[in-house]
Amino acid sequence: MLLAAVIVLLPFVFTANFHLRVIVLVWIYSLAAIGLNLMMGYGGQVSLGHGAFLAIGAYAVAVGSSRWGLSPAVTLPGGVLVSAALAFVVGRPILRLKGHYLAVGTLGFGVLVFMALTNQVAWSGGPDGMQVVRRALFGWDMRGNIFWYALTGSLLMIGAWIALNLANSPTGLALRALRDSEIASSSLGVDIARQKLFVFVLSACYASVAGSLIALFNGHVTPGLSDFMVSVQLVTMVVLGGMGSVLGSVVGAALLVLLPQVLSSLHDYEQAFIGFVMVASAIFLRAGIVPSLARALQSRNRHDITS
Repeated sequence: MLLAAVIVLLPFVFTANFHLRVIVLVWIYSLAAIGLNLMMGYGGQVSLGHGAFLAIGAYAVAVGSSRWGLSPAVTLPGGVLVSAALAFVVGRPILRLKGHYLAVGTLGFGVLVFMALTNQVAWSGGPDGMQVVRRALFGWDMRGNIFWYALTGSLLMIGAWIALNLANSPTGLALRALRDSEIASSSLGVDIARQKLFVFVLSACYASVAGSLIALFNGHVTPGLSDFMVSVQLVTMVVLGGMGSVLGSVVGAALLVLLPQVLSSLHDYEQAFIGFVMVASAIFLRAGIVPSLARALQSRNRHDITS
């Protein structure tokens, strides 16, 4: 409800095109962060290669619209299917790994996708990328920040709703059990391999949708979307906002998208200040911003009741 209220009210507060454009980027990256949070925060599995699925979704709409003249209504779901199929194939061997080895395995997958997109110049445009033709979506011209705000805000709400329902379902309980102890969850009858693969494929679908939206919104796509640093940014959004918190994913994404805009006047010290904020958050808000603030508020309420 809080997220829905924020999405509805923000356009009345921030009316400038620049502000709306930045908020649209926050909603898009929030969608990717929610998907990754399902895998990391609920499933306890680390991925340093989710930028690859972001890029696959982006190139799906770019190639589909530019080469074959397809509508986003076709290319966006097509990108999700390709990402899901690839995550299913890659996830089966990679998810046998644990901890640091899993992180390295997903990192290697991201590097492979980055190299393929960079070197296959004939259909990806190489390092310079390619233009994305914005074809009409169900008769609507995909231009204008208001349109993009409504589209990305709606998709974010749907993504958050799916994640919250999943978290409160038997599958969500199984994922949390898997996160806390694989041995204990296995003894309780949880199919560990199946749950890991399911959440990996689902998080890849979230990233693919976000990647398609980025490509359509910017009108251009490059292999940089699958870069290692993009994957690290997604992980940072989840950790900063709070693992296992859907709202935390949005807060983490907002922080990493907004900080470079707010600190642009610092020029050379911008990245250093962002790094300082991350380190300070990791030290003083170890559970993430949203869970830490929620616990502090609950503790204060208990103190007020008992005093």
